[in-house]
Formats: sequence, C-alpha cells, structure tokens
Amino acid sequence: MRIDILTIFPEMFQSPFDASIIKRAREKGLVEIHAHNLRDWTTDRHKTTDDTPYGGGGGMVMKPEPIFAAVEDIKGEEDIPVILLTPQGRLFTQEVAEELARHDRLLFICGRYEGVDERVRAHLATDEISIGDYVLSGGELAAMVIVDAVVRLLPGALGYERAAAEDSHATGLLEGPHYTRPPEFRGWAIPEVLTSGHHARVAEWRRKQALKRTLERRPDLLARAPLSEQDKKWLREMGYQGPFGDRENQD
Repeated sequence: MRIDILTIFPEMFQSPFDASIIKRAREKGLVEIHAHNLRDWTTDRHKTTDDTPYGGGGGMVMKPEPIFAAVEDIKGEEDIPVILLTPQGRLFTQEVAEELARHDRLLFICGRYEGVDERVRAHLATDEISIGDYVLSGGELAAMVIVDAVVRLLPGALGYERAAAEDSHATGLLEGPHYTRPPEFRGWAIPEVLTSGHHARVAEWRRKQALKRTLERRPDLLARAPLSEQDKKWLREMGYQGPFGDRENQD
C-alpha cells in the first residue's frame, strides 16, 4: 500500500510514523507513507496556501489552486481515494478502516484554519472523514489516527496475525480483560479459568467478558454487533433488554 498525505506541516509525521507497528510495516515493505508539503505547489514567492474568506468573517480558508495541483501531480492518472479530513465528514469507525485497508493507494488532504475552499470538497475529494465530534487544529492528527488504524490491518503488520481481528471494535464488541504474570499481585489473583488449560472454557470466558464489558460501557454497540444466539442468551442472562442487530456472528 502507498499512502500520500498533503499538509502544510509534513514534519509532524516524522516521529509517529518512525516508531512501533508503522515503522515495522514500512521496513517490511508493506506500506509506503509520503507526507508532502502543500507549499511546494504554490506559485507566489510567499508560498501562500490560504486567503481571507469571501463574504467576510474571521479566520482564513485554504486556497484551491495548490491543493488541486498537488493532488493531480501526486496521483497522476490513477483513480484512487482522495480523502478530505474534515469535521463534516463521515465518522471514522473500524468498518471504515477495513474499507480503506482494501485499497492499494490512499491520498489524504489535511485541512487547516477555517477549512478548505468548497471547490476542493465538491470537485476533488472523493471522500470526507471525521475522527470525532470535537475540534482539532488541523487534519494532521486525524490522518495519523486513520493511518495507524489502517496499517495495522495489513497482512503481516502485526506479530500475531489474529490480533487485529480480536481488538476492541473489530468484532463489534469491546475486548474483555487481559492478564499476564504474576498470577497473583498484591492479593489480586487472575481468574482461575485462565490457568485451566481448557481452551473451550477460556474462549467462552473471554466471549462472556467481552459481552459483559460492552454491556456495561457501550451498550449502544450491541444493537449492531454480529451476535450468535448463544451471545444473545448470555446477554439476556446479564440483564440486557435492548434490541439486537440483524447481523449474526457465523463463527
């Protein structure tokens, strides 16, 4: 996969993308990530990327000319997703991460100031994504979040290949608790089932714990999570009285 990021602050991406899973994925050749400086496509001596808004009002708006020129140069004739990072976009979820991970190339446009000229959204971007209902200074942090979520889904990016499939939200549920050595710490012992060596009992315990934690912390997820009939039975026993989604877990 190749990921291109268009920004006026390319230096922001150096440290986050040179560590941990993303660094290893780059070293393995699983992903190329290029942060491009939008100012390289300006034509004036001041390298201007923004201007005052028509109609008045506070703040500045990012100009369309350098953005169009940059995107067209970077992607060439390829038909690839051009994603504008904006609070007005669709909400980023695990399902969206999985959708993006199926592409060979992605191109992100990081907005700044009051946003970008509307003609970028209307005639250049093929998608708009928001990572949440809060205000950031620009799209750079959103790009980092999305790239991290997408890269970890690439085959070979994680040491344990099932890890991505078992993460919170990947199954539609939150993960249950995790334990490691020592078996007892300050009087708190790990659940006995985890040392039983009985794989079926351990799997059942983990599934019940995931359901319980989701019910306690994010019950809204249960209405659309893929659940088996056994899952639904356990949830009813836990006191859940809400609706279940139509998607059934086939595992």
